[in-house]
Amino acid sequence: MREGGHILGAILAQLAGAAKPGMATKELDQMAEKMIREAGGEPSFKGYNGFPATICASVNEEVVHGIPSGRILKEGDVLSIDIGMKYQGFQSDTATTVGIGVIDSELLRLIHATKKSLKRGIKKARPGNTFGDIGNTVQRYVEDQGFAVVRDLCGHGIGKDLHEDPQILNFGQRHKGPVIKVGMTFCIEPMVTNGSWEIEKSKNGQAFVTKDKSIAAHFEHTVAITPRGTEVLTQVAQETKDNEESD
Repeated sequence: MREGGHILGAILAQLAGAAKPGMATKELDQMAEKMIREAGGEPSFKGYNGFPATICASVNEEVVHGIPSGRILKEGDVLSIDIGMKYQGFQSDTATTVGIGVIDSELLRLIHATKKSLKRGIKKARPGNTFGDIGNTVQRYVEDQGFAVVRDLCGHGIGKDLHEDPQILNFGQRHKGPVIKVGMTFCIEPMVTNGSWEIEKSKNGQAFVTKDKSIAAHFEHTVAITPRGTEVLTQVAQETKDNEESD
């Protein structure tokens, strides 16, 4: 999982860097599948519950599970890319959100707050804490920034299967829920909006969108609780450096 996560994190970083105005989301999907297969992996999402693509490409009010298509990215859009890979029998899953070209300052703040909430949630992912500690930390930070945490979607355990127990909420109470133990591997993935947290299914039956058409951001990492500490398996080198330099 460590090796697969490192590969997947690097692939996601390349996709995020390639997303520009004028590009169709299906182009990013084609790039993703090619890179995954060249690395010796298999796309986790393709065919999963009928999903037709390698990545989820969610634009603006789409929270998650956006289907890549001929939709052209425009200056000012907000794009969330979610990607999973099966590698040597084990799964990894990660997501990021980027602004396309120059975006509104409030949307940039939304993206930064969502990324920061993931970082804070990961800090709570240590033996003896509970999954409620993670959710409570994410929720309090997001709401302090004036944004809302989506409540009908959550993170999850991961290993040989893409989605395993437990469900990991991005809200909740401290000291509640299952206790975090050495040996666990799971995904933390805050989904945040600049409006209401309420969502609904889109017309295509796959994507979830905000009911009030507010803009959403989504970040995710696969983490492992090891005897040496918590490892972020899908984190790339530059992100590690950025985290060390930030508070």
